[in-house]
Amino acid sequence: MATKPSAAGPAQVSASAEQRVFDAIRDAIFEHQLAPGTKLKEVSLAEVFGVSRAVVRSALARLGHAHLVEQRPNRGAVVATPSIEESRQVFEARTAIEEAIVAKVARAASARDAAMLREWVASEEAAYARGDERGGVRLSVDFHRRLAEIAGNRVLARYLDELVSRTPLIALAHRGQAPAPCGCDDHIALVDAIAARNERRAMALMRDHIAHLERALNLRHPEKPKSLAEVFGLAPVGA
Repeated sequence: MATKPSAAGPAQVSASAEQRVFDAIRDAIFEHQLAPGTKLKEVSLAEVFGVSRAVVRSALARLGHAHLVEQRPNRGAVVATPSIEESRQVFEARTAIEEAIVAKVARAASARDAAMLREWVASEEAAYARGDERGGVRLSVDFHRRLAEIAGNRVLARYLDELVSRTPLIALAHRGQAPAPCGCDDHIALVDAIAARNERRAMALMRDHIAHLERALNLRHPEKPKSLAEVFGLAPVGA
């Protein structure tokens, strides 16, 4: 006699609730609904999601490991504010990882893979054309994730997922608004290089593409304030 499947236990329910909270906060950060420095109070979040504070705490800890949230001792959690140096390092890491990914894709992608990528870019263009900036940005970011999937290296894909998830937060911290569109033209050129199995061109295009994204932000260190003497072009008395 067949037995009925057992209902989900408390541990499974808790894990599911934690994932729901994690995804919701991550998406809100990604879509710029939560700005850098926003306080994430456990009590308020528990009420909003209808879960325990322990579930919220666990989700926030995971977001901390993903560098999207900063856990401050005795002060609670806040949405992370990436520093200039950290932001530069993220783009440096993206360049290294995504060059490796696109090189592998250019060597191994099938005609079906290239067709899927072309359809994806067409969806990006359509989203931007109808004024759906948020949807376009999400599709643009996910284009990079699709490349990682085709490459078939789970380690590279995992690192890339963290880096691209942090990029919108960096954009908001150092540009003050949603990131500039990822660049459908850049993506089309990348797909053309992949379809032609031109590994070198694909790598060069990806390198230039990441550099373009970085240049759209203000990642220059602030200049050292001038002294009054320098401002007014005067030499100090007694010099």
